[in-house]
Amino acid sequence: MSDLRPIAFSAQGPDSGLETWEQIPAEALTAGEPVQTGHNYFTDDTGTLTAGVWTCTPMTAKSGPYDVNEYMLVLEGSVTMIHEDGTETTVSAGESFIVPKGTPCIWKQTENIRKFYVIHDDPSGEVLGADGLNIRTFAHDMDLDPVGEQDGSRYIGGTPKQGTKVFFQDATQQMTVGLWETEEMHTKPLPFVRNELMHILEGEVTITDGTGKSNTYKAGDTFLVPKGMIYQWDSVGKVRKIFCIFQPKAEAAAAQPVAAE
Repeated sequence: MSDLRPIAFSAQGPDSGLETWEQIPAEALTAGEPVQTGHNYFTDDTGTLTAGVWTCTPMTAKSGPYDVNEYMLVLEGSVTMIHEDGTETTVSAGESFIVPKGTPCIWKQTENIRKFYVIHDDPSGEVLGADGLNIRTFAHDMDLDPVGEQDGSRYIGGTPKQGTKVFFQDATQQMTVGLWETEEMHTKPLPFVRNELMHILEGEVTITDGTGKSNTYKAGDTFLVPKGMIYQWDSVGKVRKIFCIFQPKAEAAAAQPVAAE
């Protein structure tokens, strides 16, 4: 039986605090002498997926293609992403966004920032078409689409009504980001088939792992369920979450693709 457990994220990092990270090279900047700190909570067994918390003092980066797929939840401060055509998207505390690998942009922050991140450092060289290379923001309270037919055998007490919306899937169909919600739901303890960061927006859920340990997560909490963990979900009332899923390529190739909006 798997002894893997959920990984709870803290904006302050672990008890030991955040570490000072390497200085950003001056040649990569047009303004600022940024100091960055962080803590990487998770690296998957492919070595291409990392997730954690990061802070940085003000800076402006040089224009260029973003070199990874990254989902970010801004915890403090704000950042303005300047598009290739000069238009701007500002993302502030409490908001989230995705930058696809290859997106031409400039990162500009005039204040300190703190964020949770999930990075897919894809070595394949694949990128989305030009129409897909744009910064994705989404409202956390938007209407969702009904989830279609499901395998009811994994539920205890019936199949719940659910809704979802996908906002991003990378070119390799391994990383997917979106919103999801469910009515009261109870699942059987089964191996989790992917790595998934979850940020609870509404309601609360108790997750029980393969050791029998239970943790309850409420609105505002962020945690990651690692692939292979024995996973049981129990919730009463509606739960809404942001999800960032990473399913390694072997599994992703066999899975039904999810159409990005």
